[in-house]
Amino acid sequence: MRTPPNERVSSDIAKKPRHRKSMRGEACATKTANPGPERRCILTGAHAPRDSLLRLAISPDGLVLPDPHAKAPGRGAWIGVSRPELETALAKGQLKGALARAFKGAKLELPADLPDLVQHALTKALLDRLGLELRAGNVVLGTSRIDEQARSGRAELLLHASDASEDGRKKLDQAWRVGRDTEGSGERGTVLPLDRAALSVALGRENVVHLALCNGAAAGRVEGALARLLQYLEGTLPSETDGDRASPGRQDEELNV
Repeated sequence: MRTPPNERVSSDIAKKPRHRKSMRGEACATKTANPGPERRCILTGAHAPRDSLLRLAISPDGLVLPDPHAKAPGRGAWIGVSRPELETALAKGQLKGALARAFKGAKLELPADLPDLVQHALTKALLDRLGLELRAGNVVLGTSRIDEQARSGRAELLLHASDASEDGRKKLDQAWRVGRDTEGSGERGTVLPLDRAALSVALGRENVVHLALCNGAAAGRVEGALARLLQYLEGTLPSETDGDRASPGRQDEELNV
């Protein structure tokens, strides 16, 4: 790893950086030795880590709503499908049938705008996570500061607004590769499905176009929230357990709480 000229070498930059796989705009889950408990999507039968799926819960009056933080009381059911797949399942009655079996005949009301509600909930979860990490001091803003942190190998995750200029992205991507000792790899930061206006409002700063996370655990938390949103928008399911789809006759037998 390269140390910038005239910068003091200290323990936090002398360590070899942990090379995280760049999402490059695609959903990717952070791989760990213990991915945590799994849940099953009630629509596909696929099993995946709980954090990569979305929990649906029902209100006291039976309204089905997204529960992105999985904290709503009572029973829940999990889905891991893209927005087009959810819209199809909603239109064909497949979602209603799967939920009826999961909740065992409970009174249910499916809002017609459920796909919009899910997208809003997942987007808000990501923005809330970024806000929490900013307040915890784990987010670096400003092009010059990000460039410095990236070149010194401190940046664990590099993110760009969807309307960031190509030139601005390329300069920071190159600095990031220098700090990660991956020059020539073509590795790039992740382009968020959010523009600078949304980021600026969420973080309470003006003109947020680029940001970096310089803490590995914080980067993993943001990656998890981002992966769920990208999975929904782009239809890529991270960390699906290979060969672990339920047979058609058993897809809706178990309830994931």
